Amino acid sequence: MNIKVFNIRLDKEHCLEDQNRMNQFLDSVEIKLTSTNFVTTTTVDFWSAVVFFEPKKEIKSTVVERELTDEEKKIYAALKKWRSDKAQQLMLPHYMICHNSELASIAVQKPQILQDFKTVKGFGENKTAHYGDDIISLLNAL
Repeated sequence: MNIKVFNIRLDKEHCLEDQNRMNQFLDSVEIKLTSTNFVTTTTVDFWSAVVFFEPKKEIKSTVVERELTDEEKKIYAALKKWRSDKAQQLMLPHYMICHNSELASIAVQKPQILQDFKTVKGFGENKTAHYGDDIISLLNAL
């Protein structure tokens, strides 16, 4: 476990700067425990904060987290419509067909053959066999 100490000075000149520095750090780590104490000296008063933390585990960003281009948004919308129709036809919830992140990945990668689905996260052999041809037909029709 790692430890970092912050002093938040209370004077107007430093308070906001110290808070921002601490908040930026806290956003970048996984906090395990904190402890604070108010410190008074003859010249300055401040909060002392001890943060016990672990580095944040790296999470790979998904396509949904990034902005889609206008063309990708059009494909994504068509894929969502296809998924809704397919779910209704099979009497399944939407997420059983494809998750939004999978549809967004397809909109970006635009698979042209069934082999291309190997690079789409969430698409294994079964999902590709069940829905791959439909999706490729849809992409070709757009």
